[in-house]
Amino acid sequence: MKVTFLGTGTSQGVPIIACSCPVCQSDDLHDKRLRSSVLVEVDGVRILIDAGPDFRQQMLRERVKDLDAILLTHEHKDHVGGLDDVRAFNYVLNRPMDIYALERVLGHLKVEFSYVFSEKPYPGVPQMALHPIGPEPFMVKDVEVTPISVRHFRLPVSAYRIKDFTYITDANYISEEEKQKLSGTRVLVVNALRREDHISHFTLTQALELVDEVKPEVAYLTHISHQMGKYADVQRELPENVCLAYDGLTLRL
Repeated sequence: MKVTFLGTGTSQGVPIIACSCPVCQSDDLHDKRLRSSVLVEVDGVRILIDAGPDFRQQMLRERVKDLDAILLTHEHKDHVGGLDDVRAFNYVLNRPMDIYALERVLGHLKVEFSYVFSEKPYPGVPQMALHPIGPEPFMVKDVEVTPISVRHFRLPVSAYRIKDFTYITDANYISEEEKQKLSGTRVLVVNALRREDHISHFTLTQALELVDEVKPEVAYLTHISHQMGKYADVQRELPENVCLAYDGLTLRL
């Protein structure tokens, strides 16, 4: 399995427009964060988790030529805003893009991208094949994906486990029942927005507490805001098996 962090930033990315804080003004490329997304390549199948406003830029940067499916965590703009650009894959692969998400999220897409699903769509609009998911594992080709229900304040969000890799973003609560699905995870990715309390995201301390509870071999923190601090400073504070993820980081399992 190969995992590529396409983006590791929060909804506004880093740097934030018009912000003059030290993180946004940093020259360290580790502090330049597009909206959060990962590409998972396993057994010849390429699966994208989330397609935010930076989707096109991320695909070009990593020179992605083929994509089998997109898994969506939830419907917020920083996670679905780039879906119009699946048109390029429609043209190259000559098929609709398979998109997996909760029924609620797919319903949002039908509103947000109503021109895609109209009775007489305009020529050249994106082609999307929508697949509703529930709590049970599902297959993307020959790859089993286990959805994990987490909470983003009051909004149910889908985390995903593929083999020994688990990806959790936009969460600040996981039930004990759902935590059982994390057992045995070797690589855990979890959101850590900032140090201060937040209504809908894990803080750095809360994310580290989850890592300590799950006990993966290694953990990576993502969906990071400029309020967290500079990459180099924060990384020095973290436990030996925990890293701040950064855009372009590649893992091989």
